[in-house]
Amino acid sequence: MRENRVKRRLQAGEAVIGCFVPYPSPELAEICGYLGFDFVLIDAEHGRVTEESAYHMVLAAECAGTVPLVRVPFGHRQVILRYLDLGAAGVMVPQVNTPEDAVAVVEACRYHPDGRRGVAGVRAASFGLVRPLHEYVREANAQTLVIVQIENIGAVERLEEYLAIPGIDVLFVGPNDLAQSMGYPGQPMHPDVQQVIDEIVQRVGGRVPLGTTAATPELVQRQLERGFRMLATNTTALLAAGARALLAAAGAAVQ
Repeated sequence: MRENRVKRRLQAGEAVIGCFVPYPSPELAEICGYLGFDFVLIDAEHGRVTEESAYHMVLAAECAGTVPLVRVPFGHRQVILRYLDLGAAGVMVPQVNTPEDAVAVVEACRYHPDGRRGVAGVRAASFGLVRPLHEYVREANAQTLVIVQIENIGAVERLEEYLAIPGIDVLFVGPNDLAQSMGYPGQPMHPDVQQVIDEIVQRVGGRVPLGTTAATPELVQRQLERGFRMLATNTTALLAAGARALLAAAGAAVQ
């Protein structure tokens, strides 16, 4: 199993930035790697990414030298298993709305004695051809990144219980769903939502790395200053920003 540079850097107190890729495109995953993103977040929760397309995207991300992570559709143990087995360096699990759900996520991501992930000679284990499986499972437990999404106000209310769970590597705040759970659908920048996010940062106090989204350079800077250390933009926002700037320049030139 490859060294998980994202996990190592987070454990060292550093910040990392990556890009959501919600489309089943190995080329986009590879391009994100060549552009210099620390990780690619292959989004199987929203959009058309399946296990089959995610497999090729993981290979493409590895080829480009970036860390492939997958946001799984939901937190079922067998779903998490299949995405990890194909070689993802970690998973982000959405809607982990109770600490009990978070414990189940950790158990699904790690082998005994840290969890209950099923063992097999899969691609993540180099098909059992490079090293004994008992050596692989120890390395996988150390390298696999477990990202739990906090995106419901009920989860925020039980935040201390999440912090007591061993094995969570990142708590990732999802502003859109958090806003919806607070009664502000489509308004992640609403002052009440932002106040709750500030409270999350203060309550966590650096005990676990925090992640969130940041679609613009200005928001990247703001989130870093707040204390977030794992930031994710997305390919749609990047394409839109570049296209709008180009079209505005072209429009100004022809007037």
